[in-house]
Amino acid sequence: MKIATYNVNGVIGRLPVLLKWLEEDMPDVVCLQELKTTDAKFPRKELEKAGYGAIWHGEKSWNGVAILARGQEPQLTRKGLPGDPDDSHSRYIEAAIDGILVGALYLPNGNPAPGPKFEYKLAWFRRLHDYAAELLELDIPVVLAGDYNVMPTDLDVYKPERWLDDALFRPEVRRAYADLVAQGWTDAVRHLHPGERIYTFWKYWRNSFERDAGLRIDHFLLSPAIAPSLKTASVVRSPRGWEHTSDHAPVMIELKLSKRVGDD
Repeated sequence: MKIATYNVNGVIGRLPVLLKWLEEDMPDVVCLQELKTTDAKFPRKELEKAGYGAIWHGEKSWNGVAILARGQEPQLTRKGLPGDPDDSHSRYIEAAIDGILVGALYLPNGNPAPGPKFEYKLAWFRRLHDYAAELLELDIPVVLAGDYNVMPTDLDVYKPERWLDDALFRPEVRRAYADLVAQGWTDAVRHLHPGERIYTFWKYWRNSFERDAGLRIDHFLLSPAIAPSLKTASVVRSPRGWEHTSDHAPVMIELKLSKRVGDD
């Protein structure tokens, strides 16, 4: 099974890019972030024509997350992260697919820091931490994939000295991510590529992609029940070089499943 995460930076405007990539790589499951569209305008029909069922949690102009499944309908299990009933941002959606619980998330950016947006980011991280702990207690196969808006270590950012005060790299945020992983999750990309500089995001300006001046902010966290099935983890760089593309590239893992996960 191939599972991908992709911050599309506007699913309507980038739809040709998304459909081209889906046709080329044919991932089985895709977690999308930054839809930047309402529920009513989500391109369900176009994705169905491409062979994908979908669930989505949209928001006008901002945020928005979705989960796609090739050849089937994802079974919705949750919209929104628990812990704050007043939080109206569309940043989390979750589905059961072939015995795996897949959570697609878009963590707040948090800039400028310090400030209210940074405090919201840390609060959202705490809610994610608490909910992730609940998922681990279930002892089931779980994949939490998406744009975490954090570079966990110096290895995950080009010229880290330039990012010390940024909300994606401040020590509070890196500590929050480390504490989350320490619950028992496996960071898929870093687990298989412990010493490599691997990036998933490049700014549009100053030829950042061509110079490979990027950040690793899109992550897969795997629960202990699914981590042993991990076989590959990589960044699909080619779509980042296409016309009118996102500033992120898709990240994809491959799981080797001998049978339906969770079956006895």
